[in-house]
Amino acid sequence: MLNNTIKNFLMTDLGFVLLIIAVVGDLIIPFLIAPFCDKYNHLTMVMSLLGNRNCPLHFIYNLWLVLAGIMFTFGSVKLYETYSHVSNALSIWLLFAILIYAVGACILSGIFSVGETKELITISEKIHGYASVLGFFLLIFVPLIIAILSFQSNDILVGIISLFFFVLAVMFFAFFVMSDKKRFAHTIISYEGIWQRLSLLCMYSPIVIISFKNIFSN
Repeated sequence: MLNNTIKNFLMTDLGFVLLIIAVVGDLIIPFLIAPFCDKYNHLTMVMSLLGNRNCPLHFIYNLWLVLAGIMFTFGSVKLYETYSHVSNALSIWLLFAILIYAVGACILSGIFSVGETKELITISEKIHGYASVLGFFLLIFVPLIIAILSFQSNDILVGIISLFFFVLAVMFFAFFVMSDKKRFAHTIISYEGIWQRLSLLCMYSPIVIISFKNIFSN
């Protein structure tokens, strides 16, 4: 019974639809919640701060993170199934990277909320911080893996686009890491919120491209 359920899921486009919903929601929902959180600044603050207890709608954002993690989890299985015939090893790495991101940066981050600052003092803050870092780090390589798999399957255009997004993702993530350094204070590099959103956009883009391509090719 369980095997039949898994097979039916893999034969549908539901996994791709869930990936698109998760990506779009993750980029848009913070803008919908932020107006209810006093002093929140998209330019200088990370999205996870919307989940701290002093934000009136923190429970909505944290619930969203958990739901997004579940959608990424199901979607990652569909991506694996899509590329397993090209390279099973790389497909497993793709599955692993998205799964860890889904669990660490989404589900665990939603359950264990962050504080008002980046200091990791409480157990909840430490779980949130370390899980998010690991999830984001692995997600960086998703565009690269998709690029390699695309080149191997002779999908040159998607391969080039994915490789382009990988380079941008690395650059924006580097700015994100540098943003809280004192020497970059009062410069554009200190805009932590911008770099987080741009790096996520670049990491997500190949996933969305592949999802739409498979939906409309069926």
